[in-house]
Amino acid sequence: MGLHFKKATSIFRKTMPFVLLRLGVGLLLGVLTIVYFGVIAWLGYRLVDAGTISGWIAIVGLLLSVGLFVWGWRLFSKYVLYLIKAGHIAVIAHIVETGDVPPNQIQYGKDQVKEHFTEASALFAVDKVVKAVVKQFNKGVVSFSKLFSFVPSLKKLVRLLGEAVALAASYIDEAIIAYMFVNSEQNRWQSARDGVVLYGKNWKPVLASTMLIVGGLYVAAFLLFLAFTPIAGILGNLSSAFEIAGWAVVGGITLTVYTGFLKPWVKTVVITTFLVEIEGETPDSETADWIAGRSDRFQELASKAEPDGSSDGDEPREEVTVAQ
Repeated sequence: MGLHFKKATSIFRKTMPFVLLRLGVGLLLGVLTIVYFGVIAWLGYRLVDAGTISGWIAIVGLLLSVGLFVWGWRLFSKYVLYLIKAGHIAVIAHIVETGDVPPNQIQYGKDQVKEHFTEASALFAVDKVVKAVVKQFNKGVVSFSKLFSFVPSLKKLVRLLGEAVALAASYIDEAIIAYMFVNSEQNRWQSARDGVVLYGKNWKPVLASTMLIVGGLYVAAFLLFLAFTPIAGILGNLSSAFEIAGWAVVGGITLTVYTGFLKPWVKTVVITTFLVEIEGETPDSETADWIAGRSDRFQELASKAEPDGSSDGDEPREEVTVAQ
């Protein structure tokens, strides 16, 4: 595992243009969010203060503004942030497989995503199914409730561990997407199916390392938050308004470092670990059947990979079949 961390850290540094791009977009979104809600709050205050609208109308307007913001955020995340993340995954996969860094990695990542998925909705659809399969599979093979069933007082711990396993799926599905980028001879559904099968063959080391590093991620984020709390204390000596601003600054810095650097590094480690663990292995029907017995969503994924499934007309490959 130490070798994986070392290799992943090296790859993370090599893909810094993508990390900085994501960080820049995140900062821009943060500024736009502050401006958006600042303008909404200012307009609401002025209109209520002038008696133009009542307090209840202001509250309804605020709720509508929040709803519009959430809708816009989801749309932007799906069609912009998600594509940036996918491009980064493509570059990481390329470096792991070849050892070479594309000369213009942002353009390379963009071209790879476009070549493999044509449009954002196609990538989103595959990732949604893969994530559902991985969550079901992890839940099927790891049962902490049975392991600690003789100690009722550990229910909260069991629940926490279960949530950690579910959270790991959000990183493991990215590793499977990376596998899809290095298997361009298949259509996306076939490649996704085979990637899940290979995860099933290597789930123990991949899941264990993912849970370990995700746990470390949250510890690091918490320590980072504590390290910046003196900022709020210093500003709090000036006034209560400055104290609130100070906590906003602390939260903003922590969130920026967390999403801009820590999460991309974790993603790089998980992808590197997965691609190294499955090196030289091939998917097989026995493992596919075993996974299908633990995830009905895998049967959906496998059916899309078959010649008569929704594979968008790509040439099928018959190496893996699933017993229904």
